[in-house]
Amino acid sequence: MYEKDDPRSALATAARPDNGAAITAAQYLDLHENEVVRAQNVILIHTEAHSGDDLDNGYLEGELAIVVTGASPAFTLFTDDGATRIAEPGLVVAPPGASRISVEGDGPLIRLVEATERDWRTRPANAAAYAENHPRVTLLQRWPEPAGGNRVRFYPLSEIPQDPKRFGRIFRTRAFMVNFLPEQDGPRDPHKLSPHHHDDFEQLSLAVQGEYVHHIRTPWLNDRTTWREDEHVRIGSPSVTVIPPPTVHTSEASDPGVNQLIDIFSPPRADFSEKPGWVLNADDYPMP
Repeated sequence: MYEKDDPRSALATAARPDNGAAITAAQYLDLHENEVVRAQNVILIHTEAHSGDDLDNGYLEGELAIVVTGASPAFTLFTDDGATRIAEPGLVVAPPGASRISVEGDGPLIRLVEATERDWRTRPANAAAYAENHPRVTLLQRWPEPAGGNRVRFYPLSEIPQDPKRFGRIFRTRAFMVNFLPEQDGPRDPHKLSPHHHDDFEQLSLAVQGEYVHHIRTPWLNDRTTWREDEHVRIGSPSVTVIPPPTVHTSEASDPGVNQLIDIFSPPRADFSEKPGWVLNADDYPMP
């Protein structure tokens, strides 16, 4: 349930019949130990980059998204269209094709590619978890082509103030949705958590600062042998927690300093997209 002042409390919730498939386990992935990880539809590459690095993104059939945080170094993205220099936090979207990144400092860079990309699909540390498609997760079908055609786009966070009427700062591409949640100073109020579930999509909770306790409850199905105890897993940053449907979940910031999550979804969420003003680049990336 959401608090009354949580913007998500107004989301439409569709009641769907349960398909009876087994509910998969959540995954807690330390990105210091696992540089490349995946969910059903997306691969996340976390690189502790250093000045002078040249990162080859390969030849991609779909778009590349680069999540740039406050700790990320400046870099130049090279595509067939030329060079684009990035020196502040935000989201970069590059069109299909070959690209590379020339790094100008030290710090983390996070790249997102589709899980079917030939140059990346065998690299995730948790690839075995997706040896077969998860039947409760809707497979990716790309959303419509971007308005104005394929080109490099950059959405700097500095141009978009936080707004309590909107849930975070949300951007979408044809394949991904990225929500930069606000920084949390100190632990989250334990009286104001927001347990909820998703019917048919995974959530990737990317911790880029601080520490979180992910509370996850697996609903009971008819087969008692598949039941799981509630999980309350503490994990630092950088890390990714892959939360499967339809588990009930909420994340609790626990570090006394600054905590920040970035939520990632693939395909983009329709419910967030239907809320006027929530998706900040909606004019560039139309809904189906």
